Amino acid sequence: MHMAVVTPPAAMSGGRRFTGARWDARITRMMDLAVALIALAFFLPLMLVIATIIYVTDPGPVFFAHRRVGRGGRHFRCLKFRSMAVNAEELLAELLAKDAEARAEWARDHKLKNDPRITAIGGLLRKSSLDELPQLFNVLRGEMSLVGPRPIVDAEVLRYGRYFAHYCSVRPGITGLWQVSGRNNTSYRRRVAFDVTYSRSRSALFDAKILVMTVPSVMLARGSY
Repeated sequence: MHMAVVTPPAAMSGGRRFTGARWDARITRMMDLAVALIALAFFLPLMLVIATIIYVTDPGPVFFAHRRVGRGGRHFRCLKFRSMAVNAEELLAELLAKDAEARAEWARDHKLKNDPRITAIGGLLRKSSLDELPQLFNVLRGEMSLVGPRPIVDAEVLRYGRYFAHYCSVRPGITGLWQVSGRNNTSYRRRVAFDVTYSRSRSALFDAKILVMTVPSVMLARGSY
């Protein structure tokens, strides 16, 4: 599948602004590396406990590596703790085949509030956002940033339409403007609007502000399911 490669807006506004944007990008990357390393060191014991519980309660892979669209339209494997049953695809197909309301919800949001695929421990991990801790490795590898749009799958590209270029202009993030603005309680159209706003306004300072706002959002589990 051909993906658009987008020229960052700063590169179109003169050398001085481009240089400033490059330095800002470097600061953001250094912040990503520093925070990711500190977070991994802090959360490693918890991650080992989570991995053990997943394996014991629902034997199978501990991690789930899903193909997602990254910066520049390039694909990468987005890591998560597995929160779904091993036969998740079969369970989804069965539900959508017999439940018209679920089909409509899936078509609208690409998510389900009452998802039969999610395990008991998986529900807790999603509610607390702990299932996303392995994405710290994606940050270290440069595939993701701490802050940015949530990484999407190929099926979601059409939902962005002409705004897909904005999504491709930045690295996807563990948290972002959408996550601190209601997350799953907002419409998909609003999610796209948040991603466009972020791509146009991003800076190291803006990222730091979103990181601070993420703490209460995670603690209160706003829009998380």
